[in-house]
Amino acid sequence: MEKKALEFARKAHGDQQRKYKKELYIEHPIRVAEMLKEIPHTPEMISAAYLHDVVEDTEVTLKQINKEFGKKVGKLVEELTDEFTKDKYPELNRPWRKKKETERIANVSSEAQSIKLADIIDNLPSISHNDSGFAKRYIPEMEALVQVLQGGNQKLWERAQEVVNKAKEIGY
Repeated sequence: MEKKALEFARKAHGDQQRKYKKELYIEHPIRVAEMLKEIPHTPEMISAAYLHDVVEDTEVTLKQINKEFGKKVGKLVEELTDEFTKDKYPELNRPWRKKKETERIANVSSEAQSIKLADIIDNLPSISHNDSGFAKRYIPEMEALVQVLQGGNQKLWERAQEVVNKAKEIGY
């Protein structure tokens, strides 16, 4: 299942590039999955880690994820997919959308919270190092998000706290 999820994500993301790194986007979910392999995990968690951005960033739907990988993986991907996006709520400003998203993700499964923590650990350093203007907004958002992810793996939560603190020192 994990290998199938990786190949599915690789195909879905195609030639997408990371915004702040000169690498294929698929490298990000691979690093997220590798972090999860360091803690107690399930095959569904690893699969969802590979797939965590495909619904947000590609044409893939949750229906496709459920069909290809089952309801457990589908539920995790759904929990990790940002509900309060600019596309869905164009009339609402970013602070409101991020506040609502933080409230939503506080109530997702511990497995999804662990995946989200690994996602933050991988994303935050490149943003704080490469876009100080955006980092001024992004770092406090991630700090608030980490605070509500205490249901995730403790080791990842502590690493996420460290990454946020380091980003605060250099980012703004």
